[in-house]
Amino acid sequence: MAAVGATPARTPQGPGPGGASAGFLSPALVPGPGEADEEDDEEQLAEIHLCVLWNSGYLGIAYYDTSDSTIYFMPDAPDHESLKLLQRVLDEISPRSVVTSAKQDENMTRFLGKLASQEHREPKRPEIIFLPSVDFGLEISKQRLLSGNYSFIPDSMTTTEKILFLSSIIPFDCLLTVRALGGLLKFLGRRRIGVELEDYNVSVPILGFKKFVFHLPFCLFSVLRTHLVSIDQDTYSVLQIFKSESHPSVYKVASGLKEGLSLFGILNRCRCKWGEKLLRLWFTRPTQDLGELNSRLDVIQFFLLPQNLDMAQMLHRLLGHIKNVPLILKRMKLSHTKVSDWHVLYKTVYSALGLRDACRSLPQSIQLFRDISQEFSDDLHHIASLIGKVVDFEGSLAENRFTVLPNIDPEIDEKKRRLMGLPGFLTEVARKELENLDSRIPSCSVIYIPLIGFLLSIPRLPSMLEASDFEIEGLDFMFLSEEKLHYRSARTKELDALLGDLHCDIRDQETLLMYQLQCQVLARAAVLTRVLDLASRLDVLLSLASAAQDYGYSRPCYSPRLLGVRIQNGRHPLMELCARTFVPNSTECGGDKGRVKVITGPNSSGKSIYLKQVGLITFMALVGSFVPAEEAEIGAVDAIFTRIHSCESISLGLSTFMIDLNQQVAKAVNNATERSLVLIDEFGKGTNTTMETCEDGNDLVFFYQVCEGVATASHASHTAAQAGLPDKLIARGKEVSDLICSGKSIKPVKELLKEKQMENCHILVDKFLKLDLEDPNLDLDIFMSREVLPAATTIL
Repeated sequence: MAAVGATPARTPQGPGPGGASAGFLSPALVPGPGEADEEDDEEQLAEIHLCVLWNSGYLGIAYYDTSDSTIYFMPDAPDHESLKLLQRVLDEISPRSVVTSAKQDENMTRFLGKLASQEHREPKRPEIIFLPSVDFGLEISKQRLLSGNYSFIPDSMTTTEKILFLSSIIPFDCLLTVRALGGLLKFLGRRRIGVELEDYNVSVPILGFKKFVFHLPFCLFSVLRTHLVSIDQDTYSVLQIFKSESHPSVYKVASGLKEGLSLFGILNRCRCKWGEKLLRLWFTRPTQDLGELNSRLDVIQFFLLPQNLDMAQMLHRLLGHIKNVPLILKRMKLSHTKVSDWHVLYKTVYSALGLRDACRSLPQSIQLFRDISQEFSDDLHHIASLIGKVVDFEGSLAENRFTVLPNIDPEIDEKKRRLMGLPGFLTEVARKELENLDSRIPSCSVIYIPLIGFLLSIPRLPSMLEASDFEIEGLDFMFLSEEKLHYRSARTKELDALLGDLHCDIRDQETLLMYQLQCQVLARAAVLTRVLDLASRLDVLLSLASAAQDYGYSRPCYSPRLLGVRIQNGRHPLMELCARTFVPNSTECGGDKGRVKVITGPNSSGKSIYLKQVGLITFMALVGSFVPAEEAEIGAVDAIFTRIHSCESISLGLSTFMIDLNQQVAKAVNNATERSLVLIDEFGKGTNTTMETCEDGNDLVFFYQVCEGVATASHASHTAAQAGLPDKLIARGKEVSDLICSGKSIKPVKELLKEKQMENCHILVDKFLKLDLEDPNLDLDIFMSREVLPAATTIL
């Protein structure tokens, strides 16, 4: 507690024991987070709450994402009775809860029952919530949508203007979607998502409505032509496109997972979290849209030019300052803005302006550069200018609250000057108070406590033992703290009346200015949201360009009329980083080269890696990335199916053996079209050769090179020897294999047979010795028929 004091000699002295000092007692403040904590906020697991309706073969879907406080909706879309589209949506967004009407048909009831029973579902099965069907009524849903309190709609809009504005965003002609939106709003209001601890008049923040388009896979309706490439979760897993691992850090227990060795892991060099989120979205939505794919490749190719490397690095640095704007806007809407939020928002906006200025110097023929140049409007400059002129960043960090710069509000400036002049004034007041106190009191001070006012503080004397000893004539005792007695005196009361609660007045006025500044920012939230969209896209493409440069990738080309793929000297993007040497292989599938390729070879010769390599190169091309090959021509691919065991690895010397029929093969057979890429590893047959090899004495040497032709021998025994199996067992295996190939019968090994006979004899003798021959109930005939004769037959 800092204080203003005076000495018994009635002579003011410098600060020190028994001397006078000046200061203020500030109220207890919760330490505010810095920018590092802001990053932690960004990494908080977002929750998604989805509402779905199904009727007459159509789906209406809407969901709320807590990470950006935005409602996403999908216009009414057709779906199969098995609800494959709905399953795809659930797989992609992994909602925390699924809300629907209690009145459902048999298909939806069966689907939800199956969903609720999936205990193994990652990361966690959703909560199924049924609301009364009346909550999904069309008219009441429209009313909820039109009467909502949305911060992105200016208060100046009339009711008619608000209706017209919302009608331009929400498809009110999609009846199922409107009903799903209405049910979602009802659920959010009932559960109070994100505002559970707020006053009831604080509504769930909604910063925007956005349409998301989830293209239908070919397997749903063959008559529909879409751009989405269908890939199931098994394929994502076996190709190691994503791979989650437990996080080793105890400080990351919130998520508990980190990205392991995966395609996403080696390509993700995004500088902002929203770029990483978009890259993951692209990976879950590979596309056949050649316009979109080539627009991505154009940007990557531009940044790979030597003269553009410095520009790429500069843009990448700026993207590192693009932070979680939706989280800040959400806190502004709830009036929970932190000190660090203003600094983070200021740097984000100025970095966005830097991106705009840089992109204006780049070729406007590239769509992304043109969009950033045009859509990063002067509203950004207005926001940055306001924040820079109003917010005192140093003062805010020092006081851990929002403070404004001088010359913003003359009244605040005057009160701050009076507050700054108080220490000297209070020292003089303390000296005068000491003159009227008992001579036994060595010193006193006058202090200021916000919300309480001015108090006279004196040290507790040894004679002051009981509460009654604290009474001093002319003073009102208030409280005892840290061996200091605090009183109100006539002078402190005059100070309260004269100066009032300066500290609280200043805080209140600065809080009002902060609210006004928040309103200015929220009114321009649309441009900030657009900044995030375009900056994250630029971040992803710079990330892919950086990986392409480091790993030596090349630009793929697309041939819609080709039913297949052609790859020249392709490489496995993960294996080439793990193995000491990697042998590139080419692939020609389609056209006059044939559409079906059968690869055979001994264990660990590289068959599975080769298959995955083809799948990964095709996948990378379909997300708009450069690929690990000298050349790659990708035909029309509408789906990728796999039946590949995920445990084998050349680098470990392991392999897959025959695996029984499973659901992956059935899925490929039932859903693949002439445009689908199907990769099957050792299905229904053991291991044979083709992959090129040679024998060096008793050793087998792998070239890991695909070659034409049919192999004449199996080298399973070589792999068994390398794995450390006993020589006798390997020799017996070769003997049995030769007998099978020659059509001869397989006879048991004589030595093993003798050992078995002796074992059976010992068992029979042990049983006989245990018999009680004096037992009257013993029947030796039964013993002979049940034990001796079968054993003797086995021995013979």
